[in-house]
Amino acid sequence: MSSMFGKPRASSERPPQSPLPECNVAILGCRGAGKSALTVKFLTKRFISEYDPNLEDTYSSEELVDQQPVLLKVMDTADQDGPGNCERYLCWASAFLVVYSIDSRKSFEGCQRYLEVLALHAQGCQRRCPVLLLGNKLDMEQYRQVLSAEGMSLASRFGCLFHEVSACQDFARVQHVFHEAVREVRRQAEWNLPVRPLFISEERPCLPVATPVALPTHHSLATCTFNSLSPVNYKEMPSVAQAKLVTVKSSRAQSKRKAPTLTLLKGFKIF
Repeated sequence: MSSMFGKPRASSERPPQSPLPECNVAILGCRGAGKSALTVKFLTKRFISEYDPNLEDTYSSEELVDQQPVLLKVMDTADQDGPGNCERYLCWASAFLVVYSIDSRKSFEGCQRYLEVLALHAQGCQRRCPVLLLGNKLDMEQYRQVLSAEGMSLASRFGCLFHEVSACQDFARVQHVFHEAVREVRRQAEWNLPVRPLFISEERPCLPVATPVALPTHHSLATCTFNSLSPVNYKEMPSVAQAKLVTVKSSRAQSKRKAPTLTLLKGFKIF
């Protein structure tokens, strides 16, 4: 089942023929880490402490990340005892949030198994999905069993970002984590863009043969040789008194020409 959160945007802002780019985020972690609480906090700004641990669902919300709209889909997974049947989210997600509770050493150790599964998946996959390690229940600081340094060390080991949040208290930090996942997906997409040359063409054919053209010597100027392949018509250098007038005439003449055509290769959508 999929649910939709967030206020729909007006049709004037987003034409029906231009759908929002999508970003799929899967939340992984052991039971009791607070995955569902984080999901509901992000989508509704509310905190609910009790959930059905066997319930797995996908939610959607229209978000504005760095002034760019995106349809963010969140899968709140419900694995029983560690990673199992991983294909359902490995092939679906664009990014992963791996969650543990700072007051549970067991949940932290379980996170390592998820990170190992994601690392193995990345080796056999052509695309790389960003991974964020998330220490939840920061409001339980007095019962902390996992130090921040341990979380940072584990994140560094697997090359992922690290954050600590509280689904109970701070909505802004929870929102920042989800938006940061979108940013990482965008960065990865930009990194995978092929480097292509910039083509600039002008609808004016060049002469097939290069003919040297010598400027006559006037006003103590040395004789210069130019390539006639250039579309510019070289004329006798005007005197100082006529220079401004000739420049104006030349500009008017140039304005009658068709403007050069700039051909760019457009990039593909991020999602």
